[in-house]
Amino acid sequence: MTFKQKIYAVFGAVALMTLAGCESSPHELRLVSPVSPIDRDIAQDLASLLEDTSSVRVTLTDSDLAEEAALDAVASGEADIALVSNSMPFRQDIATVMPLYPAVLHIARHRRIEATAGPGVFDGATIFAGAEGSASRLVFERFAERIGLDEKAYSYVAQPDAVPDVVVVFAPISPERIAEFPDLILTSMGRPEEIGSGNIVDAAIMLNPNFRPFVIPVGTYGSATPEPIATIAVDKMIVARKDLDSSVIYDLINEILRHRPALAAHRPGIFQQLSEDFDTSRSTFIVHAGTQAYLQRSAPSVLERYSGVAEVAVTLVVALASALFASVRIFKMRRKNRIDRYYAATIDIRNGMEGVEDSAMRQEAIAKVRALQNEAFDLLVHEKLAADESFRIFITLSNDVLRQLGAITASDQLSDS
Repeated sequence: MTFKQKIYAVFGAVALMTLAGCESSPHELRLVSPVSPIDRDIAQDLASLLEDTSSVRVTLTDSDLAEEAALDAVASGEADIALVSNSMPFRQDIATVMPLYPAVLHIARHRRIEATAGPGVFDGATIFAGAEGSASRLVFERFAERIGLDEKAYSYVAQPDAVPDVVVVFAPISPERIAEFPDLILTSMGRPEEIGSGNIVDAAIMLNPNFRPFVIPVGTYGSATPEPIATIAVDKMIVARKDLDSSVIYDLINEILRHRPALAAHRPGIFQQLSEDFDTSRSTFIVHAGTQAYLQRSAPSVLERYSGVAEVAVTLVVALASALFASVRIFKMRRKNRIDRYYAATIDIRNGMEGVEDSAMRQEAIAKVRALQNEAFDLLVHEKLAADESFRIFITLSNDVLRQLGAITASDQLSDS
């Protein structure tokens, strides 16, 4: 290897090392492990899918936390993101990243309990409403307070394994989960056709604008849904610290939506409606700057936004310029038409005097030509004729006719300049 080749090899190695150093490593985000088994399984699926991505990776925290504790962990920096319901109280230090899937309110009773319309189903019942601080527990406590349900009229159980009298949980549609509780049957919050007519679903949505009506179709949970179930749903959202880097949040959203087919294939009832143009208008928290950047990725720039106005302005300018140019041409054409009339009159006089020797007739013709010259000069003074080549041609032509008629000689011919 020559000295020059060695130099090239060294420079090549340095260039490769520089490029390798410039490659950005994936940004790792810590996701609070949810306390709900279904939510935790979904979070693990998401972390597994993003494991091989080149821009962002997600790892779950070691401890499972309820939603209020999860928000505290994100705000304190112990975690970066969390999966919480959109019914949580507003916090200044938390920002919405994106809605992931709907959590549907399931109200189920044990088959041994007679179906009762309204809040009577909770009287003397043992109730599982999720962990303390969960969206299910908070919503049930809010509901119980509004209908005046005495706390002594029911009791909580920590786990649904003992098959409580009533189960009240916000959970994604999961038909496979009902097999674990064959003695439960879902209770509807009225008839689906009554939604919008002032029933209890409408009251819940009016008092909680983050909720929306939801109907679980017949047979979704087998024998547990012998009829359509009218209920409510709330978005399960990914939230983050408000000051988390916007570019990281942008990449996270992009990667989640890129893996949407895989998520929908594994859990079609949950992720089938996940779309690129998701709605954050009902968000409890402020929208993260990275989310806003993603949602506005297709928004027109300032130049594009006002391009229509610019096009109209340019069109008007071109139209005005064209009109001005046309006006100038018309004005010049009118001047040309005027001088053409003098050409024609002078040529007619010349042609009419060919072969005429009568002195009186020649004097009359000379007078006519001089009158044409005087008239042309008068129009020139009043700027109705232009002192251009056409005018000079007329003067030369008329002087030639006067010379032919004997009025002037070549030496005293009028100047044509």
